[in-house]
Amino acid sequence: MPHVLVKLWPGKSDDLKARLTEAIVRDVTDILGSSPESISVGFEEVPSEDWTERVYQPDILDKWDGLTKEPGYGPRPGRSKERPV
Repeated sequence: MPHVLVKLWPGKSDDLKARLTEAIVRDVTDILGSSPESISVGFEEVPSEDWTERVYQPDILDKWDGLTKEPGYGPRPGRSKERPV
């Protein structure tokens, strides 16, 4: 615990994914105090034509009030709570 899942469009190199994984593990360790051995990171590549159905609707719009960083694209729901900066 914790597990971090990064959903992104296909095409990022293994090197970029490894660098992002290292940064995530480093920051989770520093900020949450987790040991590196307790952290897992995964990548799920989602083609752009499937993004709305597989990511935007279920993970962003349907969970809007749980977001800590809103995307700068797409429609917004009618309500949005204040977010800490």
